[in-house]
Amino acid sequence: MQTVLKNIKGDRLIWAIVTLLAILSFLPVYSAASDLAYSKYDGNTFVSFVKHFMHLFLGFLIMYGVHKIPYKYFKALSMVMIPIVMVLLVITMMQGTVMGGASASRWIRIPIVGMSFQTSTFAFVVLMMYVARYMSKIKDKKVSFLNTFLPLWGPVFMVLALILPSNFSTAAIMFFMVMVLTFIGGYPVRYLMVIIGAGILGLVFFVMFAKLTDGPLHVKVTTWENRIKNYSNDEDTDADYQIERAKVAIASGGITGVGPGKSIQKHALPQSSSDFIFAIIIEEYGLLGGFSIMILYMWLLFRIVIVAQKADTVFGKLLVLGVGLPIVFQALINMAVAVELFPVTGQTLPLISSGGTSIWMTCLALGVILSVSAKREELKQSKINEDNPLSVLSEAV
Repeated sequence: MQTVLKNIKGDRLIWAIVTLLAILSFLPVYSAASDLAYSKYDGNTFVSFVKHFMHLFLGFLIMYGVHKIPYKYFKALSMVMIPIVMVLLVITMMQGTVMGGASASRWIRIPIVGMSFQTSTFAFVVLMMYVARYMSKIKDKKVSFLNTFLPLWGPVFMVLALILPSNFSTAAIMFFMVMVLTFIGGYPVRYLMVIIGAGILGLVFFVMFAKLTDGPLHVKVTTWENRIKNYSNDEDTDADYQIERAKVAIASGGITGVGPGKSIQKHALPQSSSDFIFAIIIEEYGLLGGFSIMILYMWLLFRIVIVAQKADTVFGKLLVLGVGLPIVFQALINMAVAVELFPVTGQTLPLISSGGTSIWMTCLALGVILSVSAKREELKQSKINEDNPLSVLSEAV
């Protein structure tokens, strides 16, 4: 154990928060997945527990491995991975998977191991790395819109265009986070306004095109419209079933909850172990449990900002914010959906919801953040050694 702790670098509080979130996820996922276990695993509820454990175990291995990579290498890796990501997104789209008449091409199957992988979540992390690299490159330089359009916005719009037909919420969140990162990076606001206008115009044209067709795109766009209408409409309809069940779960939880594993709504609430896990947490552990989870994410956000502020390069600062802010933003959206402050989006609760790809990509992003933090520690230790040469000699002896 001492050897493992000695090899762990980076912000110790981030390690602690992530580990605590992972540990706290087991009981809610085990409880919420019980219905799925009875229908899919012949009543063996332990399978869901083991599956979630393996996803987290692999996620922590990814985080540990990535945090050992000097973060300067992510500059080159982002450029190499962008075309690979686009190829993966094209392959995913070409599968033409349809569910309920709508396009559902979000996953590709990994050969040999037979596991599914959601390419859009991987694309999200890579794209944020790429934008951080480019913004650090032009920092404090005089930029023009035409000179930056193709190298910066070309890959952004291509990735978004490949994700949008099957996953509007992820594409919208990705676009928003890119806007935030470029703003923080000092990209001229007047140019950002043009990009936002172009993005809205592109979305309008896409919706108009989809409405003129009779295929999966038409069904998908109609689903988006219905979700927005249902959210803005105060009347309860059959389409509000998910959110109504979630609100019943939250109301049933009260202050302290009904107790671990005693949720009733998990039997009626679809996606109770992933998209609506927060509602189950409040039902079983009450507002105290829900606020505890929220505080952990806010604490994680605080540590991400601290790591970014202490990073030794502009790229390090932007990289940490680029891959770190979406984690907390996604968590807030998931919680907002459960209490009907936001339309249903299908976003999971990072590190807590079941699902391999979401956990792995969150851990990948956290590994990148810890890599930046580890470099800061390394520089700090080097300075101490320079100021105290006797300490180096004593260690050598």
